[in-house]
Amino acid sequence: MTEDSQRNFRSVYYEKVGFRGVEEKKSLEILLKDDRLDIEKLCTFSQRFPLPSMYRALVWKVLLGILPPHHESHAKVMTYRREQYSDVLHALNVIRFVSDATPQVEVYLRMYQLESGKLPRSSSYPLPKAFEQYLNLEDSRLLTHLKMCSAVSRLPYEIWFKRCFAGCLPESSLQRVWDKVVSGSCKILVFVAVEILLTFKIKVMALNSAEKITKFLENIPQDSSDAIVSKAIDLWHKHCGTPVHSS
Repeated sequence: MTEDSQRNFRSVYYEKVGFRGVEEKKSLEILLKDDRLDIEKLCTFSQRFPLPSMYRALVWKVLLGILPPHHESHAKVMTYRREQYSDVLHALNVIRFVSDATPQVEVYLRMYQLESGKLPRSSSYPLPKAFEQYLNLEDSRLLTHLKMCSAVSRLPYEIWFKRCFAGCLPESSLQRVWDKVVSGSCKILVFVAVEILLTFKIKVMALNSAEKITKFLENIPQDSSDAIVSKAIDLWHKHCGTPVHSS
C-alpha cells in the first residue's frame, strides 16, 4: 500500500469512528513544518477540509500573501505589514473612500482593492448570474417564484458577495466559508447563497413580495448556519469537483 493510500485509508477510518479532523490536523502540521511552505498544498488542504482554529490565522496570512512561505522571514515581514496597513488606511481616508463611520469589513475590502489596483468607481457583483444558474439547476420552481416577485435583482448580493456573508453568518460558520475564499475559491459564495434559499424554501415561497423576501434573507435564523455551510460545501463539490493534491 502506497503512502497516499495509507493516508486515505486512515482518513476514512477516522471519519467512520467519529474522529474526523485528527488525521487532517496531523497532515496540516506536517505541511506547516516545511522550511518553505507549499502554497499549492495549503490551498488544496483549505479547500478540502476546515482549517483547525489554532492554525487558521497563519494559513490565511500565507495564502493571502501577507506572510512569505519562508518561516524565518515572518517576524520581520509582519513589522512591515503593520506599517503598510497604517499607510493604506491613511490613503483611503485622504481620498475619502472610507471614514470613521465605514463598517470595518468594508474598510478591509477597500484596503485590499487599493493594494491590488482594483478600487472600483462603483460597486458591482460578478456572481449573481452564477447564482441564478445553480439555483435553477437545484430548484427551478424556487427561482421562478423569485422572478415572479421581482426579487432576483433585489436579493442581498452586497452581504453575500461583497461582504462574503460577514454579518449574515455567525463567526464559526463564516470561518469555514472564508477558508475556501482565502484559498482561491470565491465560487463557494454562490453555493452558500443557493443553499440559504434551499434551506428556507418553504418560508421564501410563502412570501409574495421582493421587500419581504429580501428582509428575511438579510436576517436569516442563525441556528441553521452550520448545516447551511456544510450543505453548501457539498453542493460546491457536486458542481465543481473535489480539489486534489498535485504531486
